[in-house]
Amino acid sequence: MPHTTEWRVRLHLFEDDDGTTKAHVVLDTGTTALTGHGTAHCHPADANVPEIGDELAAGRALRNIAQRLLNTAERDIEDTGAPRPGTRQATGWPM
Repeated sequence: MPHTTEWRVRLHLFEDDDGTTKAHVVLDTGTTALTGHGTAHCHPADANVPEIGDELAAGRALRNIAQRLLNTAERDIEDTGAPRPGTRQATGWPM
């Protein structure tokens, strides 16, 4: 049963005057939307390089939404009656 689908990701970055960069990411699957957040703070002794704050905040927001997506998948697996990933009896080669 092959299928193809497209999920859309929107990532917004905001920088405050105090050197804090915030990221807000939305994953739209067409049937649901998940959100993630991340922040980065520029230390006063560091050079002000906005791209680094953007990268850190965006990476943290994406990592946050990735964990939320994995948690959702685990709950969906449990709802089918299957055991939680990691609790199944291992077969084949270890990962």
